[in-house]
Amino acid sequence: MANPVLVEVLRGAVVESAHRGAVAVLDGDGRTVLEIGNTAHPVFPRSAVKAIQALPLVESGAADAYGFGNRELALACASHSGEPEHVELAVAMLAKAGLDVNALECGTHWPSSHDATVALARQGGVPNALHNNCSGKHSGFLCVCCHAGVDHRGYVAAGHALQEMVRDAMQAVTGATHDTAHQATDGCSIPTYAVPLRSFALGFARMATGNGLGTERARAARRLLGACMAEPFLVAGSGRADVALMQAAPGRTFVKVGAEGVYCAALPELGFGIALKCDDGAARAAEVMVAAVLAKLLSGDREVSAKLTEQANPAIESRIGAVVGGMRPTAALA
Repeated sequence: MANPVLVEVLRGAVVESAHRGAVAVLDGDGRTVLEIGNTAHPVFPRSAVKAIQALPLVESGAADAYGFGNRELALACASHSGEPEHVELAVAMLAKAGLDVNALECGTHWPSSHDATVALARQGGVPNALHNNCSGKHSGFLCVCCHAGVDHRGYVAAGHALQEMVRDAMQAVTGATHDTAHQATDGCSIPTYAVPLRSFALGFARMATGNGLGTERARAARRLLGACMAEPFLVAGSGRADVALMQAAPGRTFVKVGAEGVYCAALPELGFGIALKCDDGAARAAEVMVAAVLAKLLSGDREVSAKLTEQANPAIESRIGAVVGGMRPTAALA
């Protein structure tokens, strides 16, 4: 059975495109708060689960040993835009472990920030691994290796001690088995695992509440989510949806994008975890979906809900800035 259409794209008053998807919202005890579409279908979470993947950085003691605060922890959970502040912080994190850019195994791409790319090119520069949106996460991985006395070379490979720490954390938090039958390789070269969408919603509900995690892991989870909510720019970058969504309710909403139309989120005050997937992988539709879900769940706060509803109904403009259409959540979502 096909997932329902959750987002429509209009040009004028006519629906030009439509996006199907699934949404799961669970509480920390695993109870379903909201379910739309097939949430049992396995999906790759991609970068949406970086906060869970960062648990070993805190749990191993590496974060404290290197003096990391909210800024460093936020970058360890980030899909950043490669702006100077992101790059400089990744450099500083690596330096704490006695490493530099050459230790990163995440690969290279130009900054996703247009302004940062133009500035780098004007300076005659070329991108390196620090500009990779995952360099903060990988810097965190390398710090874990160095603090734990593990050889960091090849740390991205399945079976490496670091990746086993990450896999164990993912399994424990989501409650889903991460096995080789559902394993693939993420864009930054680390293993990624396809598990039911609702498992990620449960995972972020547990991250928000600490339910079922144990005292130390619960403390680490709260610290990581708190860091991201305190430093949303470092989690993403200028003009990014994640930043706008977290700033709509400062300190109350954790939001993290993943590739191919995935989003995960958490509402600590309600104890809810959210996971969604736009079937066709469209980021623009996933942004509408997560904003609409957050607006619905936070409807008791009219001001916050209004801000989120506005983000769930973005305008589409022509090249000269005229509004020519828009996007909207369907009745199935809103």
